[in-house]
Amino acid sequence: MTSKRVQTPLTVVLAAIIAGALPFGAASAQEAGTTQKAQEPQGAQVLPTPPTPETQTSPERKVPALPVPPTEGGATRKAEPTTGVGTTAGEGGDSAAASRPTRYGPVSVADLADKLLDAVVNVSTSQGVDQPGRGIPPLQAPEGSPLQDFFDDLLRDKTGPGERSVQSLGSGFVIDPSGIIITNNHVIGDADTITVNFPNGDQFDAELLGKDAKTDIAVLKVDAGKPLPFVNFGDSEDLRIGDWVMAIGNPFGLGGSVSIGIVSARGRNINAGPYDNFIQTDAAINRGNSGGPLFDMFGNVVGINTAIISPTGGSIGIGFSIPSNLAVNVIDQLREYGETRRGWLGIRLQALNEDIAKGLGVDQHQGAVVMGIVPGGPSDNGSLKVGDVIVSFDGRKVEGSNDLPRMVAETKVGKSVRIGILRKGSVSEPAKPETVEITLGRLEDGEKMMAEDETQKPPEGAKPAPDAAAVEALGMTLGDVDDAARQKFGLADDASGAVVTAVKPNSAAAEKGVEAGMLITEVAQEQVASADEVKEKIGKLKEEGRRNALLLLTATNGDVRFVVVPIE
Repeated sequence: MTSKRVQTPLTVVLAAIIAGALPFGAASAQEAGTTQKAQEPQGAQVLPTPPTPETQTSPERKVPALPVPPTEGGATRKAEPTTGVGTTAGEGGDSAAASRPTRYGPVSVADLADKLLDAVVNVSTSQGVDQPGRGIPPLQAPEGSPLQDFFDDLLRDKTGPGERSVQSLGSGFVIDPSGIIITNNHVIGDADTITVNFPNGDQFDAELLGKDAKTDIAVLKVDAGKPLPFVNFGDSEDLRIGDWVMAIGNPFGLGGSVSIGIVSARGRNINAGPYDNFIQTDAAINRGNSGGPLFDMFGNVVGINTAIISPTGGSIGIGFSIPSNLAVNVIDQLREYGETRRGWLGIRLQALNEDIAKGLGVDQHQGAVVMGIVPGGPSDNGSLKVGDVIVSFDGRKVEGSNDLPRMVAETKVGKSVRIGILRKGSVSEPAKPETVEITLGRLEDGEKMMAEDETQKPPEGAKPAPDAAAVEALGMTLGDVDDAARQKFGLADDASGAVVTAVKPNSAAAEKGVEAGMLITEVAQEQVASADEVKEKIGKLKEEGRRNALLLLTATNGDVRFVVVPIE
């Protein structure tokens, strides 16, 4: 029984690489997983190698397990390992041979894999779940009757408490010799017991230090009574498309397994969570690899294997890993606090496209548009305004609306950050660059606050009331916000602007997703208070030769967004 984290049309599904692909007895497989980041001693090696005469007399020089492509001018791209793992001039031949490309493929990674395998573990879990039909009272035959054995066999596993044990298998890796282990959140889930199995046969019960569903990371702790072999995190930002990577895990419950491939893509958004930024690789990743490490050729962990796209549940060469740079911050927080403490700006965003950029007077298509300010949030101090285009955050460039939430979440709560924006002063002037400073709040607190203040949806079954003074514009019928409109569309008491009462089918407004009940609060970044004002400003835009009208809309659920509607 296979679990899949994301499903897409045409039978192509995003399958979570779940442990538990192999059921135990009558139990169905179920995944869960955890991961965490730990600070490792500097200079520590995964498996110390006893010194030999060669290593004592010859200086040791680290080279990657696979050839590093030359750069312009014949120089070799520099990539220093962050751990003691890696081949040396005395391992597997001379350094020239180790770094020399071959015609038929990469050189062997046997030495590298040998030093890493002992730090990669199997994570197994069990969980008691309700089972339909359980709790049937045992049948009692007359004393001495031969039917008692028949009754016992018939109702085996159906009597007693109304639950059964479900087991699953996944992967993980040690990042600290004291016993800190990283895996996926979906590997451990709501497990009652978590067991970590080492390649040498050692088995330990694990304590869950913390987990984060948004990044699919969990952190475990085992008490082995001795230092454990471990691996270190590398810099996932150093990865380039085409670089060799190696995955180690526990596919299909078979035990430690090594596969190799290349980085196929970076920054993949697979709609698995709010901070998607996956590394895509063609290294074989299958069910049970969840939570296992993705190594670079220096033995550094650059990713945590978490998902695949596959019509069958097996690898077709499209696997995804959480970048180490994203994971490290989450792991640190889980180790220290047992929970995440993400930064929060308290704003709502929209992607910046070409039409919206023109309407805002912005001559670029990179950035994130501020669509709303959360009342009581960190940005509710007048620093940011609806329509501002955020182009940088804390010194980092913001390329799109998906980048900013991740940057903010990775920033420490309470930090004062400088935010670069483009703000339009008037309709006729282009947007000008400005810088504002905001002290970040905590996302988890903000989510609770927004959940408590969530506005109620419009009442169902409300019948439309006749429009007193309907105004036609851009394929929409508009009306003023009065008591009748508030009752009809479930508008808030403080709602203002012009309400859309109807939209013509197949009109430009309908194609842009405008629906009845939406509020128009701005036209070309100028506030409007009535339907007549909307029509008047659209007429003015038409006289100026403008071909499109930039409208600021508020949906019935409170979502705010810009819409560019062609002027007929």
